[in-house]
Parts: sequence; C-alpha cells; structure tokens
Amino acid sequence: MAPLGLSCCAALSAYTAFATFATFARPTHPKSRTGALVHNHASTAQIDAVAEGDPDEPVVMLNLLRYRETAESGYGVDGMSGEAAYREYGRRFAELHPRFGGEPIWMGRGGVTAIGPTSERWDIAILVRYPTRAQFVAMFRDPDYLAIAPIRAAALVDSRIIETTQLLPKA
Repeated sequence: MAPLGLSCCAALSAYTAFATFATFARPTHPKSRTGALVHNHASTAQIDAVAEGDPDEPVVMLNLLRYRETAESGYGVDGMSGEAAYREYGRRFAELHPRFGGEPIWMGRGGVTAIGPTSERWDIAILVRYPTRAQFVAMFRDPDYLAIAPIRAAALVDSRIIETTQLLPKA
C-alpha cells in the first residue's frame, strides 16, 4: 500500500511536495512531554553550516518524522491529526516545489530501532535528493516557504533532517 493511503503516483507527488524541512520560526528546541528535546526547527547556524559545502554539489537529505497525535493549534491545522496536518503542509509546499528541486528517492514507514535509543521512534523516513545544496539552503531564506514552515512543525512531535553526500557508487 502506498504511504498515507495514497496511490503510488499521488504518494510520489505528495512526498515530492513533502520534501521535509525545518523552519527558523523557533530557534530553540522545546522539550516533549517526556522531557526529551524536540527537533522541529533549524537554527540559522545549522543552515549556515549546510551552506558551507559546495553549493553546486547534489545532496540527499535523510528525513525522519514523528507525527503528533493532534497537530499543534494556531497554525491553520487545528483539530487535524499530525499526519493530516503534514499532508496539508505538503499540499502547500507543492506550489513552491519547482524553486527547490527536492525529489524523494526512497520512503518508508519507521520500524523498531535496532541500534540507538529505544525511545526514538519514527513514523516515516524519506530520502530527498536536491540537485544542488544551494537549492536546499535557498528554501530557508524564501519568505513563501517560511510562511508555511510552521505547519510542518505543528504536525510533528519530533524530526531530523540529516545532510548526506554520495560515497558509493560514484559516477
């Protein structure tokens, strides 16, 4: 079955739009109900660190997402599940997608953590390829993206976006 109950084509289209990102809206990492740090927002320093690499190099971002049961109120997704709110974020991002070029190359549902904290669990993992690092970084400086990014944070209880560059196979 396609992710989130979508057809394969709709899932690819939706997750192209979902190419997950953080936001500058909240520079701190609030704590969850269990006291663990929640990571749904990038700091300017984090994005600047990504920008230090070769701007023309392709990058693949590993996105790990954990949905809230109910989206955080006050961001236009009140009363929705976290998953439904994230789909709304994806729908809105689809309009901006051509500027940034994120393409999901793999997506799956999270499972048991074999190595690492057993308290960390992820609903979805996505690998998103960007044609250039500069396109990924440009998102965080784009006012249209910054206007919708709080919806992403409202949908997620925790997330990670980890920059990767290809080692094998190299062309």
